[in-house]
Amino acid sequence: MTISPLRLLLLVVLAGLLTWCAFDWVTDQRDTARRERDSAVNERDGLREASRISGEMLATRDQIDQQHTKELNLANAQILDLRRDVDDGRQRLLIRATCRPAPAANATGTTGVADAGSAELAADARSDYFTLRGQLALSRQMILGLQDYIRQVIQRSPATAAPLKPMETTQ
Repeated sequence: MTISPLRLLLLVVLAGLLTWCAFDWVTDQRDTARRERDSAVNERDGLREASRISGEMLATRDQIDQQHTKELNLANAQILDLRRDVDDGRQRLLIRATCRPAPAANATGTTGVADAGSAELAADARSDYFTLRGQLALSRQMILGLQDYIRQVIQRSPATAAPLKPMETTQ
C-alpha cells in the first residue's frame, strides 16, 4: 500500500505542527520555571538580608542593654556604699538650708544660733532619699538606653532624623 503524496504532505505538516506545539509548550514551561526560580532566589536573598539586619539589630540592642545595665549596677553599688557610709556614720547627708533668726522678743537680745551646725537630713527620711536616688538612677539609665536604641537601631541612617541629645546629668 502506498501513501499518496497529498496524504504524506498532510502527515508531515501535522507532525511538524504537533512538534512545534510540543516545543512551544516545553518552552513556556521552561520560562515559567525560570521565572519561579528567579522569584524564589530573590525572595531567599531578601529573607537572608532581613535576617542579617535583624541579627545586627538584636546584637546592637543587647550591647546597649548590657552597657546600661552595667552602668545601672554601678550606680546602685555607689548608692549602697553611700547608704552604708551614712548608716555607719562615716558620711553625713547634708541638705542646703538656711536658718532664719527668730523674731526678736526684746530689743536688747541678739537673735541667731550661736552653735548652729550644718543642716542634716532626718534619720527617718534617709531611706526615702536612697529610694528616690535609686529610682532616679534607674530612670536615667532607662532613658539613656532608649535614646541609644533609637539612635543606633531605629534610625539606621543618620540622615533620617535629627540626632537626639543625650540626657544631662545633675548630681
